[in-house]
Amino acid sequence: MDYIKIRFTRDFERTGSNLERTINGMFRSLNPVFTLSERLWKPQMDIYETDAEIIVLAEIAGVNKEELEIEISSKAVKISGERAVAQRVEGAVYRLAEIQYGRFERMLFLPAVIDPETAAASYSNGMLQIRLSKLLMNKIQKSDQ
Repeated sequence: MDYIKIRFTRDFERTGSNLERTINGMFRSLNPVFTLSERLWKPQMDIYETDAEIIVLAEIAGVNKEELEIEISSKAVKISGERAVAQRVEGAVYRLAEIQYGRFERMLFLPAVIDPETAAASYSNGMLQIRLSKLLMNKIQKSDQ
């Protein structure tokens, strides 16, 4: 059975300072072609919940499972990875180029506290599904004491 890497964490680090993001934004506006491969893209996702769990569904077609990284805390999920750049046709004039390549990252703050250790992930047909069990209120109260 193949597994998807899941890393558990207590908190997430902030990625980049405001100054760094401002400088990067200025260079993107000056030369968007150069930064196409450098910028992070955000895959489309759904998040929904039942009484017992939260389910995250991410559309990441073309990403190898080995390139996925999932970090989970009790309050958030961070999904990151990389989609390899498709082979460009030499001499072709692209009229439309909407597919995003390179590094991606998405941080989702969860609508309820979850038990990170019961997380399960599966990846099939370009869809990543993460199932997270909600913590029951009595477990939360016991852990606060």
